[in-house]
Amino acid sequence: MGRTEGRSAGTGIRDMSIDEDTRWLEWVTKQFESIAGDDKEIDLDEFKTALKVKESFFAERFFALFDSDGSSSISLDELLEALDLLIHGSETDKLRFLFQVYDVDGSGSIDPDELRTVLKSCLRESAISLPEEKLDDLTLALFESADQDNSGSITFEELKAELENFPEVMENLTISAANWLKPPDLEQKKSKTPRYLTRAYWHNNSRKLFFLCLYALLNVLLFIIAMLKNAHEGLWFMVAKGCGQCLNLNCTFVMVLMLRRCLTWLRATWVVRVFPLDQNILLHQIVGYAILIFTIGHTGTHVMNFARMSQNDGMYQLWEYLFTIRPGIGWVNGTASITGMVLQVLICLMVVCSSTFVRRSGHFEVFYWSHLSYVWVWALLIVHCANFWKWFVAPGLMFLIEKLVGIAVSRIGGLYIVEVNLLPSKVTHLVIKRPPFFHFKPGDYVYINIPVIAKYEWHPFTISSAPEQQDTLWLHVRSMGQWTNRLYEYFRQPESQTISNKRLTASLRNRRHESRIENHRYCSIKCYVDGPFGTPTRQIFASEHAVLIGAGIGITPFASILQSIIYRMRKQNCPNCNYSWCETIKDNEMKLRKVDFIWINRDQKSFEWFVSLLTKLEMDQADEEPEGRFLEMHMYMTSALSKNDMKAIGLQMALDLLAKKEKRDSITGLRTRTQPGRPDWAKVFQKVSEEKKGKVHVFYCGSPALAKVIKAQCEHFGFNFYKENF
Repeated sequence: MGRTEGRSAGTGIRDMSIDEDTRWLEWVTKQFESIAGDDKEIDLDEFKTALKVKESFFAERFFALFDSDGSSSISLDELLEALDLLIHGSETDKLRFLFQVYDVDGSGSIDPDELRTVLKSCLRESAISLPEEKLDDLTLALFESADQDNSGSITFEELKAELENFPEVMENLTISAANWLKPPDLEQKKSKTPRYLTRAYWHNNSRKLFFLCLYALLNVLLFIIAMLKNAHEGLWFMVAKGCGQCLNLNCTFVMVLMLRRCLTWLRATWVVRVFPLDQNILLHQIVGYAILIFTIGHTGTHVMNFARMSQNDGMYQLWEYLFTIRPGIGWVNGTASITGMVLQVLICLMVVCSSTFVRRSGHFEVFYWSHLSYVWVWALLIVHCANFWKWFVAPGLMFLIEKLVGIAVSRIGGLYIVEVNLLPSKVTHLVIKRPPFFHFKPGDYVYINIPVIAKYEWHPFTISSAPEQQDTLWLHVRSMGQWTNRLYEYFRQPESQTISNKRLTASLRNRRHESRIENHRYCSIKCYVDGPFGTPTRQIFASEHAVLIGAGIGITPFASILQSIIYRMRKQNCPNCNYSWCETIKDNEMKLRKVDFIWINRDQKSFEWFVSLLTKLEMDQADEEPEGRFLEMHMYMTSALSKNDMKAIGLQMALDLLAKKEKRDSITGLRTRTQPGRPDWAKVFQKVSEEKKGKVHVFYCGSPALAKVIKAQCEHFGFNFYKENF
């Protein structure tokens, strides 16, 4: 039974690979035909373009091996003949091709200098920067391991024996040739049931779906009731009144969803188990789009009704109904039509300027300032509609109280930025003097205003320090828009350059208040902070098995959480002996049994943001067995070629060998080995599921595109998924 199942599984993999190889060959043929000239042959430069190989070394080696007649050009027949070997050849044939790529001089063996050249090209292809000494160490680690007879060179048999020590590499050699010279974005689209129709999706999104059903039902009821009350006025007027009544609800409810202090308080109550408070931003966006739809419907049907009236009674022209107060429509001096047209323009402007394209393309200020027109929208609505104030008074009062409390909290006491660190990839690390009354939980965020950068702008950022850190607050700010770029540039330049008209004053200020050493600066710059505000990560310590996934600067909420874990799991040492133990601080909310931390970065330098924190976490668990560790870390570098890419096989083997030897990863300096490429989420979550440490909660902060992928996998495995939104 087991053998039959094994053969079936193997057959399935082979069938999948054959299909993938067929599509790959079609892609290669099309690339060749589109680039080849009248002679139906391609040279080296055209070959690089065809296979989209970045590093010239690999392109030259592939070209030399494919050019069987030595004519310095490749015909389609030569190319397909060589590729046929990779697809239909045996494991030995594929290994020999790999050996020939590494054997640059064609001597039949690989010497240390050839191996070093290959590894250097692998590093460039993977966008990894290492010192020359480290490259030498990698070369020697792989060479000494493979050169079993100490002859000073690696033979084919020795390379084959070395590869057999890496089962995942051997598996990739036999599965698919498309992984050897993989073109970009060549993925098989599998037909499957849409995730929105699956049982898992409905189960994992039950609170959101329940809330949306209630919200939709309430809008339908209000619409129908308003239409029935005005049934004698005609269809266009009935629809206009129905849309208007729904606007009364939505234009106040959209405000309730942004009462951050109230929502933060409600997260600590039973309400969070019934309503999707953690998705208030998503719901705010949905209600915003509903307002746009109802506004267009309300305005459009009124225009149609005015057109009918102008034709029937002839008292006023259509333009008079729309742009004057002569018809006397409205409860404040007949201004309903004029205020309605202005409201239509303002609401459309707010929706357009709040689109993802505007906010994510470095124009956050456009979104910020256009959204402040909500004050004018509410004022005009009160003038426009006689009944709107009844809907507005209670939420409006709560909103006003929140704003007044926010102003008071942000202005109490003097907050100062006391230290700044400029980190790789234009990240600004702000250290702020923490006021004694400021209490927060791991993962919370604040709004910050720095008058020297922009006097009236407030921007939200996650607190990256732990609540147990009493003296200071940390914020890590990635330069992605106008304000964040101004912040980085302000601290990148010496203050004497930013205040050029008062040189002596600037010089004196530099001497007394500021010392600058490369990218580190001590300073005393006034700022204001409003918050803290809660996020889904507040629930982490109430989870049993938490999976924290940070993409790029999305690590910031998890940096706070990980530091808090350090404080909560303090290691104690006996003063009289070497015995040590871990003392867990008593916390009624602390139910965690296991934490998996996954950090995905595009480039190598981004790991430097929090490498000291991660090193400390590793040191705290250094004495524990890997299977029993409370915290397990996983690092991924997406610019590095994955292990199933032929151009990276040698490098990944060398990195593995050197990491085992030095007990340290060459890329980050951590003990945790940095994995190349992107995570295989199905395998990652399968492993988490098999650990059976309790109910799994996945917390994510990063790009929305990756969030959709991870959420779909969470639904498949039945994990709870939480995404940072603010």
